[in-house]
Order: sequence, then C-alpha cells, then structure tokens
Amino acid sequence: LKIKSGETIGIIGGTGSSKSTLIQLISRLYDATEGTVKVGGIDVRSYDLETLRNQVAVVLQKNILFSGTVKENLRWGNKNASDEELKEACRLACADEFISQFPDGYDTYIEQGGANVSGGQKQRLCIARALLKKPKILILDEPTATLTPSEAEHLFRVMRDLKAKGVGMFFISHHLEEIYEICDSLSILRDGKYIGSAKVDNIDIAEMIQMMVGREVENIYPERRTLAHDEILLEAEIQLTESSQLNRLTLRKGEILGLAGLVGSGRSEAILALTGADKCFKKRVRLAGKEVTIKSTDRALRLGIGLLPESRKTQGLVLPFSVKDNIWLNKHACQFSLIRDNEERLTAERLINHVGVKTPDAGTAVGTLSGGNQQKVVISRWLNHDVNILIFDEPTRGIDVGAKSEIYQIMRDLTAQGISIIMISSELPEVIGVSDRVMVFRDGNIVAELENDQINSTVIMLHAAGNII
Repeated sequence: LKIKSGETIGIIGGTGSSKSTLIQLISRLYDATEGTVKVGGIDVRSYDLETLRNQVAVVLQKNILFSGTVKENLRWGNKNASDEELKEACRLACADEFISQFPDGYDTYIEQGGANVSGGQKQRLCIARALLKKPKILILDEPTATLTPSEAEHLFRVMRDLKAKGVGMFFISHHLEEIYEICDSLSILRDGKYIGSAKVDNIDIAEMIQMMVGREVENIYPERRTLAHDEILLEAEIQLTESSQLNRLTLRKGEILGLAGLVGSGRSEAILALTGADKCFKKRVRLAGKEVTIKSTDRALRLGIGLLPESRKTQGLVLPFSVKDNIWLNKHACQFSLIRDNEERLTAERLINHVGVKTPDAGTAVGTLSGGNQQKVVISRWLNHDVNILIFDEPTRGIDVGAKSEIYQIMRDLTAQGISIIMISSELPEVIGVSDRVMVFRDGNIVAELENDQINSTVIMLHAAGNII
C-alpha cells in the first residue's frame, strides 16, 4: 500500500476487515509485528511519536474535544502555533460563512466552549487541529458519518484544497459513492488481509462490493413478506410542543415502520417522547389494546419496548465490558438475581452464533469489535429480553454494505417471529428498501403515511421538504 504526495486513497472493507487496525499501525498506536510502515522513506519506528504525529495526522470517527475553548482545543494540535496559524487552520476547516454568524466573527468563535459546538463543527475543528501539524499524510476515518450533505460537501472542498497543497490522504468510508467523488484510487481489505487496489475510474460498485465481502451481493434488502394480519400492537398520540399538531402513530404486529424526514424533522424527538426518554406536551399510548403510562425508559423496557440508539458506542454499549456482560445488561437492570456465570456464558454464545457476531469469544471487550459487530451485540442484548417492539435509530450508520445486508436480514427475521420494528433512518434507500410502511415527519409533525408503491424517493422528499423544494 503506497501513497504519493497529493494523492487521495479510499480504504474500504467489510466489518472486521481491519481498517481501524491499519490506521493504528500507520500512526504507531500499535507497532507492526511483521513488515514495515515507512513515511518519507523512513521506518515509522525510527521516529519519536511527536515527530511522527506531526507527519501523519489522524481524524477519528469519534471526534474528541475537551471542555476548554475552541482555541485551547486547536492548540492541542500544535502548542506553538501562532494566532495567525490558528485563524488560517480554523477558516480552512470551519468555513468563513459559518464563522461570520458570530457577533465578532472569528474572535467570538475561537473563544466559545469546544464541548458546546455541534457534531458537524466538532468534525471540522478536529480537522483544523490536525492541519495545524502541517502533516504530509492525513487519515480521515468515516469523516462524513455525522455530517449533513452540505457539511460533507464543505469537507470535500477542504480535501481538494489539501490535495492541491500536496497532502496525501487516506479516506475511510462506508459510503461508496463518496469514494468515487473524492478519491483517486482505492484499496480493499477483507478479514485483515489486503485484497487489491484499483483506480476509481476502473472499478464499478458491484466489483467493489464483491471484493469487500468475497461474494456477489445482488440485493442488500431482504424480500418483503405479506403481513399475516393487521393486528395493531401499538397506538400512540404524541404532541411534541403546544404549537405542534397531535401526531397519531400506529404499529402493526410483525411490520417494519420507517420514520423518514429531514434532519430536525422531529422523528427522534417523537420516539424519545414515546419511550419516556424525553418529555412532550401531550402523550397517550395503547399497547395491545390496553392504555399504558410510559414516563421513563425503565417503564418502556418493562413493557417490552426496546431502543437501539443512534450512537451505539456512547448510548448502546459499555465498551470496556465484555460481549457477554453487554448482552446481559438489560436482564441485570430489570431484576435482582444472582449472577450465574456459566448460564450467562452459554446464553451469550448462543446469541452470538444466532446473530452472527464475529468475536474471538464472549469474554472479548465489545469496544474492540467493528461497528457492525457492535450493532449485532446491541441486538443480541434485546433478544435476551422479552420485547415485542424494537426501535432502531439509524441502524446501519457507519456500517459497511455487507454488514448492512446482515442487519436488514436480522430485522426481517425478527418480524417473522412477531416482533414489530420502528426504524428511524436518514438514508432514503434504506427507508425504501426495508420498510413495510413509512411515516414522514416535517417540523415535528407527521405529514404523510405511505404504503406499497407510494414508498419512493420522490414522494417521500416532497412530503419531507414541503415548500423547501
């Protein structure tokens, strides 16, 4: 694997392909046990770590900022940077049009708390901090995972500027269309092995996927099945605010209900209110025909409603815990009982095999697994609890196409067992490919309910955008 000055290489691979391990070897978080990694013709083990990390800068998928000001966070990248260098890096990565929104522009922006900025701005600040090192190589790990389309486009403009200045970049992404947009070539990993490289102009997506997963993936979405009955499992009336309308949401037994809408449309807020994780102006819920009160997530859990949160790393898992202990979290939270280690291990191993978690064993720390396997552990935890309804919030964010197909099949298998699923997704193809029925949100309100041939991108976007388009 070689990279030249001013070249952008896409690194792609399935769940557990060792993309993250490759980053850690290049940046010497780990030292390679075999082979060599050279920067500027010199083995990285010959560099002291500070010098190497000025040569090779890494922007991780999880953007780490501490509670100091933006300026203090930026100086973490280069403590000797001048004010002019701080300003230049900040403007390059954060965009003048954003900074100009502050009363005194840059001077106000640089002094605000780093922990208070939005997800997209955290991403930009981490890039600005990396640029202060003036690196020869910049590694971007899933940089668009939490960005809006406009924020992603700004990132690509930044990358093109860096390319023109001779910075070599490794770009890791599960969004294969981004590889075509921003990369010169790509390299593919699978199961810890290098599979091959190609110029982006010389390979199509079908070939790319086949090399990633080792087989052809003709259709990543499982075939829809006809619902055996129209039994209504859940009826909810939710009014988020005093000024919003009363939303009526129904969920049938064994169906996948997709919630679509633009960022900030109120999908997640409605579900947080439903499960008792957040307050709303008015709420009424009937479960299996019986009216119930849900004022907390603990109450929702006891009623058999499970939530797989958007951020599995911070909200769905305890990363230092083992796979086994994460699978048993719900059981231990809901009932006081003696821990029977052998029973728990056998149950965890059964679920690991059932869901297809790739892990050395049940005692492995879940934080060491890939994103797709971590999501499967979250699913396993809910399968170890009596649930009738599962809510998937952005179920495949940061997951490769092969693992996505496996997650979709698991979801479809769950509905065949009578479990009902609500899926919130910002990926329109996912909403269309997986959902039996779709409700579209706009400005905190349900503005459309779609079924069958109505579920297509044009109809969904017309309702989601309203008079915006």
